[in-house]
Amino acid sequence: MATMAVQMAGKADRVPLRTKLQRVERRRKLRAFALVLPLLLFILVAFVMPIGRMMFNAVYDDTLLTLMPRTMAALSDWDGKDLPGESAYAALAEDLKQAWTQRTAGAIGKRMNYELPGARSEVMSSARKASMLSVGPYKTALIEINPIWGQHEVWSLLKRGTSAHTAYYLLRSVDYQYGADSEIVTAPPENAIFRDIFMRTLEISVSVTLATLILGFPVAHLLATLPLKTSNLLLMMVMLPFWTSLLVRTTAWAVLLQQHGVVNDVLMALHLISQPAELIYNRVGTIVAMTYIQLPFTLLPIYSVMKTISPSLVSAARSLGAGPFYAFWKVYFPLTLPGISAGGLLTFILCLGYYITPALVGGPRDQMISYFVARYTNEELNWGMASALGAILLTVTLLLYYVFGKLVDADRVKMG
Repeated sequence: MATMAVQMAGKADRVPLRTKLQRVERRRKLRAFALVLPLLLFILVAFVMPIGRMMFNAVYDDTLLTLMPRTMAALSDWDGKDLPGESAYAALAEDLKQAWTQRTAGAIGKRMNYELPGARSEVMSSARKASMLSVGPYKTALIEINPIWGQHEVWSLLKRGTSAHTAYYLLRSVDYQYGADSEIVTAPPENAIFRDIFMRTLEISVSVTLATLILGFPVAHLLATLPLKTSNLLLMMVMLPFWTSLLVRTTAWAVLLQQHGVVNDVLMALHLISQPAELIYNRVGTIVAMTYIQLPFTLLPIYSVMKTISPSLVSAARSLGAGPFYAFWKVYFPLTLPGISAGGLLTFILCLGYYITPALVGGPRDQMISYFVARYTNEELNWGMASALGAILLTVTLLLYYVFGKLVDADRVKMG
């Protein structure tokens, strides 16, 4: 036994050092992966899956395919030119009867109402009357029940329902829609609102970003050049608003900017205005409140980059004959561009999704795209439109981040 143990120990000693190191490295990686696994699962459940579901809902709707299976099957071979034949009408009658019995006619009408306003009541009425039909011919009977079933546009809509995948929501989000023959056409002027809303969202976001850059850059420069004790105290004051909720800060601005609020009272006391100015429930109030809230997000990346810039660089430029402005503009300012880009991008992306502030201090023409996402989600329960609007906003955000990564060296932006 002792001899066998010695032999086994000898074999173990003959394991190459490289193999031992690979085993140790493998165990180290497994331990590291086990430590980050909970975080990965959290990101997957809380972020990746909801975003994936949102993107899926933007192009998927099987309402008609599920609730009208006979009609969808009958329309699969329809050429889409004239009205379908008797078999399709017979299938429609059976589906309407079933929908009335199972009380799903409302869901069918609601889906059709998205593309044909007013269709919900027509479908409900047709389902109730179709439940009394016993024999055909169904084509004549259904058209007599409701002329809507004699319209080619309605059957084109039903034909599109034979596929669970649809581009309707994305088209509607950019003010396009399907025509009578399923061709893509521009939405009527009274319904074409979303391009203006996206432009308004971009306009407000750009305005707030520029305002925070103009206000934040000199403050960041001051914090970077003051003695450490003083700069830390001022930095705490900059961070102080984070101790209060966003809702409270926005409500405070509603109090300050109202017709007889502090701002108007001060301006009138200084005789700068003769009557209270309209500072709330308009674009001015929205931009002012959002600028205040977003200022720290722009300031901190700029400050963190400025702290890494050696003061001797400007001094060297001055010693070589450059004036104060020239030394600042040609030497100091270019070094701050990574911080300006990071702070500006962060503020701009956050502004794209603002909801509470425009809702409280903005007017009806100042609501951003997030307001309509919330409306379709909470009030109209139209998950397809809400998902499509969110998907477009997410795409814009990712494109901006991609452009930022190409134009700015992220390694130069150090947060601390």
